[in-house]
Amino acid sequence: MHKIIDGKAIAAALRASLKPEVAALAARGVRPGLAVILAGDDPASRVYVRNKVRACEDTGVRSELHALPGDVAEGVLLDRIAELNRDRTVHGVLVQLPLPAHIAVERVLAALAPEKDVDGFHHENLGALLAGRPGLVPCTPAGVMHILEHEGVRLAGRHAVVVGRSNIVGKPLALLLLQNDATVTICHSKTAQLAEITRQANVLVAAVGRANLIGPEMVKPGACVIDVGINRLPDGSLAGDVDFGRVKDVAGRITPVPGGVGPMTVAMLIANTVRAATRALERT
Repeated sequence: MHKIIDGKAIAAALRASLKPEVAALAARGVRPGLAVILAGDDPASRVYVRNKVRACEDTGVRSELHALPGDVAEGVLLDRIAELNRDRTVHGVLVQLPLPAHIAVERVLAALAPEKDVDGFHHENLGALLAGRPGLVPCTPAGVMHILEHEGVRLAGRHAVVVGRSNIVGKPLALLLLQNDATVTICHSKTAQLAEITRQANVLVAAVGRANLIGPEMVKPGACVIDVGINRLPDGSLAGDVDFGRVKDVAGRITPVPGGVGPMTVAMLIANTVRAATRALERT
């Protein structure tokens, strides 16, 4: 069986499932609110932000965009975050990455109130994930897990290989896979005999940002292949970290780029915002 996983359809179903939760919150006088901070004029970031705002509208979540110039002082950005942390109508605050080079990303992420950190990058949320406590989970790893659950991919006792060790995807995803009883291997740029390891995977996740890194010779026949990479090719087209055209006939299931993990990342952001609003109401 060779199946191309439709991330757009899965994401649409997830957003639809959130609408009753949003309506229930509205009935109690709360409308989930997401504030997005965009510093600079990065074209890709503008596209991502537009997609997030559109998804908010589709689900009934209120969104507000805080667009700041590329030369904004770090102190001004931190002041804006502090304002949003205090704003009780804002339940989620997202700082669109990458930030301009003169701004310290770690300092900015640490300034977010953990309960409003809907990207799940604050050290408190990452620590909660490590400890197995419920927090706000990074959106892309959470989206990958939702895809695996939707597709009925068995994880317990299976070998999952994650290629990539970032704090945004690789490490949190490895923890989520472990929590679901998979045996997890993390590979990275210094891994020797990469193909030998990836060929062992029942579930293979590529998240390194190198176009077409994973070829068919690196994939176990019938494996579930999840491609997190988004790479812009010289001709302007998009490609994942997996050589989709050649790998799709080896994999049992595979996500395309675009149309795979990307829509799920946005849907999980909305889910985190709704979750944050629900928890804020419970605390009052």
